[in-house]
Amino acid sequence: MTSIPTEGPGPVASNRWQALVQRYPLITFFTLANTISWLAWLPYILSLDGFGVLHFRYPDLLMGNQLTAILPGAYLGPLTAAFTVTAITEGREGLRRWRKRLFQFRAGVLWYAFALFAVPIAVLLGTLAVSDAEGFQVPSLMVLAIYVPALVLQFFTTGLAEEPGWRDFALSRLQQRHQPMVATFVLGILWIIWHLPLFLTPWGGPDVTAETIIRFAVLAMEMSFLITLVYNKGRQSLPLVMLLHCSINNFQSVAFSEFFPDASDELLWGPVLGLGLLALVVVVVTKGRLGYTGDVRTKIKATA
Repeated sequence: MTSIPTEGPGPVASNRWQALVQRYPLITFFTLANTISWLAWLPYILSLDGFGVLHFRYPDLLMGNQLTAILPGAYLGPLTAAFTVTAITEGREGLRRWRKRLFQFRAGVLWYAFALFAVPIAVLLGTLAVSDAEGFQVPSLMVLAIYVPALVLQFFTTGLAEEPGWRDFALSRLQQRHQPMVATFVLGILWIIWHLPLFLTPWGGPDVTAETIIRFAVLAMEMSFLITLVYNKGRQSLPLVMLLHCSINNFQSVAFSEFFPDASDELLWGPVLGLGLLALVVVVVTKGRLGYTGDVRTKIKATA
């Protein structure tokens, strides 16, 4: 597995702000990602779709108003933060390597199969276990017809907006400082926090409760462990990671309600159970390394 090169001096800081970013790249990334995204989402939260303070609505486009209201903030936050910190800490060469990894498709076929099918299968099995298979039905052909186009759309929206920042930038550096389990847990917490303002919008569902947020948090943490495994074992292929991330979003939004049309709140814990068991198997089989082959004692110079 190749890791982000960390040898050699970075660009010389021309002012105190740049020196601070070079010293604390991860803290800077997380601060920028959250601040930019949250500011971009603030009008949505205050609009008629949220608290109703601002008297306008975001227009619907394909996926409701997610493309017009949520995606700009999702793109601006992690991507801008990763680009900015990489430019300051690693210069043009660092940005070139960062862009190159966006098109790194080389990974084993089995890992692409895992990214495409592991999450849907785990979600189905977990929900079947919770429901005792009651209410399960085979989805219509229409769902199968739109599943792949919807996955492609998710890939170039959610996947591209988030993963070059969260995993390619942040996870790589966290794993060079901490054991993979610790790095994944820390990133999972920060990833969950980044999503929290969206629960003040229709994105969180019609009746958001504490249980809704807890369920999402557990699910996101489970996905974090699976994504770390695929990132490490898939030669740090960003398209592969984006595909895995989108597989949970796409299955939940397109297919889940077709398999379980009368899903109750209790049934919604099925995906948590299924992904939790899959994540546990991953941790046990990899002995907590999650596919990481580097030496965590070799830390990058900057500390955060």
